[in-house]
Amino acid sequence: MRVAMFGYQTWGHRTLRALLDSEHEVVLVVTHPKSDHAYEKIWSDSVADLAAEHDVPVVLRNRPDDLVPTLKEAEPDIIVANNWRTWLPPEIFTLPPHGTLNVHDSLLPAYAGFSPLIWALINGEQEVGVTGHLMDEELDAGDIVVQRSVPVGPRDTSVDLFHKTVDLIEPVVTEALGLIASGRTDFTPQDRSKATFFHKRSIEDSRIDWNWPAEHIDRLVRAQVDPYPNAFTYHRGQRLRIVRASVSQGRYGGTPGRIFIKEGDGVVIVAGADARFGQNHGLVVERVRTEDGTELAATEYFQTMGGYLTAS
Repeated sequence: MRVAMFGYQTWGHRTLRALLDSEHEVVLVVTHPKSDHAYEKIWSDSVADLAAEHDVPVVLRNRPDDLVPTLKEAEPDIIVANNWRTWLPPEIFTLPPHGTLNVHDSLLPAYAGFSPLIWALINGEQEVGVTGHLMDEELDAGDIVVQRSVPVGPRDTSVDLFHKTVDLIEPVVTEALGLIASGRTDFTPQDRSKATFFHKRSIEDSRIDWNWPAEHIDRLVRAQVDPYPNAFTYHRGQRLRIVRASVSQGRYGGTPGRIFIKEGDGVVIVAGADARFGQNHGLVVERVRTEDGTELAATEYFQTMGGYLTAS
């Protein structure tokens, strides 16, 4: 089949790599210009550069304005999209005879939208994955062609999950295109009663709320490890990033955010809205990063116990 691709960052790069290695012909690539957005500077392998290396025509767009004539000229049999950041209108996604295959890094219908791996880790999901589905007018809602999953380990970070799922892109794309090329159309409708939709993450979404249980804050810290903007709190009016943490062995009572006691290689912060009952585990902060970028062991940063970590 003749394939046009819409994609960006490493997800788009891996998708284009899979297409170039397949039996199909890539006739056009559409990708976004480079961005200074914090999340778009991460996993930023260039789709444009890879296409140029293989003499594939490239169009740079933030939005798919005025692309219909270009697509008609390219005459694709199908469009494949992965990490295209803006809405594709029906006049584009329905233009090829086989429509548009969208590749999304979640187990749809759950975690449609943005940053699915980070949200899934924060929420304690037991597995994540990649879905190839046919695009329709509702974002990430079309019939599922291929879906593959991987387990979430007990100490996995968002980086671990990225590497696990990005390796699923090639087999998902290859299998899905094979099924579509064979003439299959009996794909699996999504159960919309199970659909969830998440917004783009911003720095504000990394702010720690010490009223959360320690287990939830621990997942937030693991979801925001380097190179993502770290989970953060405030100490004495200065922003403090939490680089590494874990859930305490002991149970600690008091007020959420209290800098309490050393445990193991870190310092326990009291956590949970009901911490006053003394039944909660705390968060053991192990490494921190100050506003000037200095990274320290928590036992070195917190010279004395007492005081509070706060939301601002």
